[in-house]
Amino acid sequence: MSGGLLVFGRTGQVATELARIAPGGTVFLGRDQADLSDPDACVRAIRDRRPRAVINAAAWTAVDKAETEEAAAHVINADAPGAMARACAEPGIPFVHISTDYVFDGTGDRPWSPGDPTAPQNAYGRTKLAGEEQVAAAGGTYALLRTSWVFSAHGANFVKTMLRLGATRDHLTVVADQTGGPTPAAGIAATCLAMAEGLARDPAKSGIYHLSGAPDVSWAGFARETFALAGMAVTVGDIPTSAFPTPAKRPANSRMDCSSLATFGLIRPDWRMGLASVLQELGALK
Repeated sequence: MSGGLLVFGRTGQVATELARIAPGGTVFLGRDQADLSDPDACVRAIRDRRPRAVINAAAWTAVDKAETEEAAAHVINADAPGAMARACAEPGIPFVHISTDYVFDGTGDRPWSPGDPTAPQNAYGRTKLAGEEQVAAAGGTYALLRTSWVFSAHGANFVKTMLRLGATRDHLTVVADQTGGPTPAAGIAATCLAMAEGLARDPAKSGIYHLSGAPDVSWAGFARETFALAGMAVTVGDIPTSAFPTPAKRPANSRMDCSSLATFGLIRPDWRMGLASVLQELGALK
């Protein structure tokens, strides 16, 4: 892409990775410039800048907090991206929006396909699904990218939590009955750029897509690989979800069918390679 890209988000995991690879001239808007709790501000940002494409890498991601603040999360995760999508639809600007596997009910063991029925089991999932519905209803050129288990060297995420806890303990218990694909934020950023470029060339590629890292693994398995690559002598004990209660219900099955990425010439990233890169950046790779 030659430039003219507008990104909502500046300090989050995906936005940080986008800043590393986005073309020159890309504009990143933080909360001080476009607060998603004010959807009209997002519309003004798009109309004022007239970008070639828009990526929304900002969201309410505090899953448990959404249980008691669903209305506020709804504005940020649904109304704001809906407003962005409508502002993009009018002049034909491609819009890429990041969503989540939490829009599904999390049952079974089959990977979720983009067309599968949705049935979110927590407030966060409901707000993200509402965002998807508003984006699709805007009638513009768009890609909804559902992803899961995001990690990077930035912000708060599972890998950094494991490294922090493992620094002072030689044994940890981790949930083993939730399965999904850890996804490097760098891979999400690259995919968002590829989708923005692809949609600019062919708006018919609009639709819903899935991206998660391969192979699928449990949280406990993800933790073991993290400690192994970091050379940390920490053993991991498997526990059920019931032993680690949280305000928001977590899906047991976060597996995702990512075959539709081929539409953009993309494949699932290997999360183990992404993990090694993140650990190297953090100075924790063995």
